[in-house]
Amino acid sequence: MPVTMRDVALLAGVSPRTVSNVVNDFALVAPETRARVRRAIEELGYRPNPMAKSLRSGRSGLVMLALPDLSIAYFAELSSLIIAEARQRSYTVIIEQTDGDGVRELELIDRDARRAFVDGLIFSPLALSAEQLADASAALPVVLLGEHGAVGGHDHVGIDNVGAARAAVEHLIGLGRRRIAAIGQQDAVSSETAVLRSAGYRAALEAAGRPVVPELIASVPAYHRDDGAAAMARLLALDEPPDAVFCYNDLLAFGAMRALAEHRLSVPDDVAVIGFDDSEEGRYRSPSLSTIAPDKKALAFAAMERLVGRIDGAEGPPTSQAVPFHLAARESTLGLGTGRSPAGLTTG
Repeated sequence: MPVTMRDVALLAGVSPRTVSNVVNDFALVAPETRARVRRAIEELGYRPNPMAKSLRSGRSGLVMLALPDLSIAYFAELSSLIIAEARQRSYTVIIEQTDGDGVRELELIDRDARRAFVDGLIFSPLALSAEQLADASAALPVVLLGEHGAVGGHDHVGIDNVGAARAAVEHLIGLGRRRIAAIGQQDAVSSETAVLRSAGYRAALEAAGRPVVPELIASVPAYHRDDGAAAMARLLALDEPPDAVFCYNDLLAFGAMRALAEHRLSVPDDVAVIGFDDSEEGRYRSPSLSTIAPDKKALAFAAMERLVGRIDGAEGPPTSQAVPFHLAARESTLGLGTGRSPAGLTTG
């Protein structure tokens, strides 16, 4: 038979209501009585019923993390960090993969039934526009991750994508590269990531007095290895192929490096490659991948901190917080022997 609250009350010589007050951390319990109840709980191995506790508190102790694609290393690593931050605050995370489907994303942010299920939502939308997010009336606290910024009543945590992309391209310019391509533009998808990183790419070239050559901007349907390989192959077929390429995430860069190897071209001697996200795989490749490294720990901390604050009743207008990033310069741009440390060289 499971141990009940009444069993604890009998052993501790108090009422079941007093046991409930101790379990729920109510203040109006004498220290000696609280200690006696806790000893009884430990001796009997009593475990409170989480469902009953949630009904009393009006909270489930659950938060949802909704991401476009968990097969992308960046999202998988970020999920792990958010779960750790949630655990520190006694929350459990439920993960939902949206596949960048606009209907599914709108359901998540605009469905009243969610409030009975989770206490809050950390959400990285891919298909929804800023206007759609602003129009959505979320029934629970929401923190947006990524590029949209604070819209509607939703807080936002992200990085300066324009500045980060510009830093990546400036790194290539500083190495003397003349024809710098970009892989990651998405013409058929509502992608703020692509728009902002393309803006940073253009800004770096224009600041250096370089022309923006449309044929050097390669579009992709998604941000996976095969998309990067196909885009790199198209760039190599140009009459004047690039001598450097900025990829909008690390998976695109891995695909591009594979295509270069198949064309018997050396990285970085023939073509320098830089990615974005600082995935673990890139640190241990040969050559190791130069990349933009967002502070993912800071991102997870800020998102969870803001969400719990809203759950606890924090008021005020929506906020937008940018976390730091740095450029990790490794062998794919600097040459073999320069990236022996997985952390690489850091600038910015």
